[in-house]
Amino acid sequence: MAGIDESRKFIAVRIAIVTMSDTRTLETDTSGQVLVDRLTQAGHALARRHIIKDDVQGIVSLLNELIGDPMVDVIITTGGTGVTGRDSTPEAFDQVCEKKVEGFGELFRMLSYQKVGTSALQSRATAGVAKGTYLFAVPGSPGACKDAWDDILRYQLDARHRPCNFVELIPRLNEGKPT
Repeated sequence: MAGIDESRKFIAVRIAIVTMSDTRTLETDTSGQVLVDRLTQAGHALARRHIIKDDVQGIVSLLNELIGDPMVDVIITTGGTGVTGRDSTPEAFDQVCEKKVEGFGELFRMLSYQKVGTSALQSRATAGVAKGTYLFAVPGSPGACKDAWDDILRYQLDARHRPCNFVELIPRLNEGKPT
């Protein structure tokens, strides 16, 4: 049965939060703050926090910088996952991810459908792995950030979650790759 196994040790992971927005500041970034509040309340560490404009090359550059930072285990982005001309987070993820985690976007949209109906189709939430770092892209609304964390990430980023979780795989993400 799925759930938290209290007999196992909690392992804090280091998480970077990146908000894609042409207009938000740290003071007005409510979505990024939702994620910061939730990850720290869960016992994880905020490794870094950034706000960047919706620009594919700028996003790719920042993601590569964060992926290369040994103090970052996980990157969670918010914003830029819609279908408008400026929404480019999934395209940036395509350029940096070595492997996609297809089920993340599928599960996010399924859970969103229960709350927002067919509007869930407008989300291009996605996830992947790059050089041993997990990347998750969620929509830019505070509600979507709450849903992504509360219904998916808080479990998958908890080493006590059974039957399996992303944290226990971190040491194996680079298996078979040249060092």
